[in-house]
Amino acid sequence: MLTVLAGQQLPHSLGHLYEDVTEHLGFRRSADEYKVMALAAYGQPAYLRRFRERVRATPDGTFVVEPLGLDELMPRRLRGDKMESHHADLAASVQRRLEEVLLDLTRWLKQQTGERNLAIAGGVGFNCVANSRIVRDGPFESVWIQPAAGDAGTALGGALYAAQAAGDPVKHMTTAALGRGWSDAETEAWLQSNRIAYSRPADVASVAARALADNKVIGWFQGRSEFGPRALGHRSILANPCYPGNLERLNDIKGREQFRPVAPMVLLERAAEIFDGPLPSPYMLFTHQVRPDWAERIPAALHVDGSARIQTVDAADEPVVARMLKEFERETGVPVVINTSFNVAEMPIADHPRDAVACFATTPMDLLVLGPFVLRRRDLAAD
Repeated sequence: MLTVLAGQQLPHSLGHLYEDVTEHLGFRRSADEYKVMALAAYGQPAYLRRFRERVRATPDGTFVVEPLGLDELMPRRLRGDKMESHHADLAASVQRRLEEVLLDLTRWLKQQTGERNLAIAGGVGFNCVANSRIVRDGPFESVWIQPAAGDAGTALGGALYAAQAAGDPVKHMTTAALGRGWSDAETEAWLQSNRIAYSRPADVASVAARALADNKVIGWFQGRSEFGPRALGHRSILANPCYPGNLERLNDIKGREQFRPVAPMVLLERAAEIFDGPLPSPYMLFTHQVRPDWAERIPAALHVDGSARIQTVDAADEPVVARMLKEFERETGVPVVINTSFNVAEMPIADHPRDAVACFATTPMDLLVLGPFVLRRRDLAAD
């Protein structure tokens, strides 16, 4: 039985507020909000007073978003214009106010329900900085966000409610690997039909770990694709976190802005030693501070504010990725690899072996791991 405690009416929307700022900063509305979140770390909340005046929670569990007059704060940035410090300040201001209002709403919800656990969905649920603020400063003991929290995943709540109404046992979500997959036989048949040379080593995890230790960049295509926007070790580009230049290197490969961070994946059993924040974090939906004694060891994994949006890897759920991380630690002493999605700017994440090979062929990646198979750059020219 669902009980509605409060309902929010449009046009008042925190998501639309963030979209307004995204568009004002010259990014794509309803697409590039994550760039604003990354940019916020470079600025100061210089416009916070205006945001606090116009955006506020109300005593009934809802909120008000009044017109901000963004043109009064600064001229609209056109796409391709130089990024200035005041642009970062605007991003920092909307980010801070978003966090403050969300905290007000969670406190109201706690007072109304007395519950210990909070589940979040909706596009704002992808704001991993705000999510971590809710965990750190909010009233709930635990916070869970599903990996496709935006519009594409809202049907999961309806499906769960229908299942419960039918008396089905509640099942916990243990993986985001719910998309299309390719068997080894299907992948090999596709490679052979396209006359692409490859090898099949005894253990691709060891081969990948050795290449990463040698500072190679790897395309990684394993199992079923992820549900949601995060690459979680199934459709990923991987690199060594120990070299500071690898952040710029990956952003160049993907054609991204250099202010954007990449995400570290870490063995679950080693995460607390290296990162301070909510654990486990299997879906890359929280930010963590990198502990000082590790910051110099994994510089490519750090954002400008010393944070990292981590993915914890449990060997029970992700055995191949975990084995790769363990082999990489054996090679380097570091149980962390940096990970970004297997695509270039403006393109979807690779979903078919053809997508993976095309992305590998047109970027300066060094190695492609395609299921149990390995492709090297020289293989692309082979008959």
